[in-house]
Amino acid sequence: MRILIYGINYTPELTGIGKYTGEMAEWFAKEGNDVHVITAMPYYPEWEIHPRYRGKWWRKEELNGVKVYRCPFYVPKQVDSKKRMIHEFSFLCSSSFRWFAALFKKKYDLVITVCPPFHIGISPYIYSIFRKTIQVTHIQDLQIDAAKDLNMLSNGTLLSLMFRLEKFLLKRSDYVSTLTLGMRQRIENKGIPEDKIVMLPNWVDIDFIKPLPVEQSLRNKLNIPFGDKVILYSGNMGKKQGLDLLINVAAEYRDQKNIHFIMVGSGAEKNNLEKLAMGRNLVNMKFYPLQPYEELSALLSSADIHLVLQKKEASDLVMPSKLTGILAAGGCAIVTAAAGTSLYEDVKKNNMGILCEPESEQDLKEAIDKALSMDTSEIRRNAREYAENYLNKDRILSRFLETVTKK
Repeated sequence: MRILIYGINYTPELTGIGKYTGEMAEWFAKEGNDVHVITAMPYYPEWEIHPRYRGKWWRKEELNGVKVYRCPFYVPKQVDSKKRMIHEFSFLCSSSFRWFAALFKKKYDLVITVCPPFHIGISPYIYSIFRKTIQVTHIQDLQIDAAKDLNMLSNGTLLSLMFRLEKFLLKRSDYVSTLTLGMRQRIENKGIPEDKIVMLPNWVDIDFIKPLPVEQSLRNKLNIPFGDKVILYSGNMGKKQGLDLLINVAAEYRDQKNIHFIMVGSGAEKNNLEKLAMGRNLVNMKFYPLQPYEELSALLSSADIHLVLQKKEASDLVMPSKLTGILAAGGCAIVTAAAGTSLYEDVKKNNMGILCEPESEQDLKEAIDKALSMDTSEIRRNAREYAENYLNKDRILSRFLETVTKK
């Protein structure tokens, strides 16, 4: 089968959407499919094009059996709503040349568009007019809903136009896939028929990411004694996470020398968070860049407590991808989620974390105190068991491919 995957993020990005899109494409290729990808130069989460791709225009490469077509685009140094829109539209424009070329090549049997950004679905839609093929829109984040609910975009006319375009593109997809039941319900509320919506949750390599003894963790590399307590946040540091409240919480533990707040990752808010921490003299809070994927198990096993933080409005719009790795590593996570959301219900039902009210410093402080004082072994066992039962990559992707190709 010839499969084309289209999205702005792809391998070798280590976190977020690019990681999952890369793993999906490589899995399809290993199953014997002819897989092609139209994507941008890797830039996330640093918001800076990776060194070996700088100064490049359109280029083709082959990665792990996948033919990858990369397109140039604009990457802002400081991210805001206006610059993000220019960034996304620049990719839509530059990638249109690849789509035009695809019209004159052998037809693809399956086209998967990974959103956000939502509007890149325009190119696959035009392609489908000329070349009849199965069209799947895979929604990792409900981008417009999040922009509205988090007040990242306040222009009512523009929002209305974006919602209408989104609905138009989704209705013309053969299938719409997404991560959680909460996101599925949101998509149904947009007028998309239930029988067109397919569940495609994020997965994890449970053989690669697994619990390790603390002696095999990165504590030596991070210069943290084995007997001390580590509270770890690893992932994107952006507006959706609401990490600024963590500054005040960490200040409460400043005099407890055996408690360390470790922040690993990149993102639009990282520099601001570092300045805030420095201004408060938080010697107990350290910032590190993303660690190599090969060391992910060791990094996750360094923590006594993991933080999975989101703003309240994002609880059912975005499934935090960092949670899958934490579960596979058998970690104890403090998860901020509003009651009634699918994330809240999953964590509560399976007792695989400690729930906390989003955007509440007091709740977060109490949750950390609780986690530091309790026996977390049952939560850790449940986390790993959940990963083994529900996050197996082979099961998830084989079921997805079977569903969307049965027409």
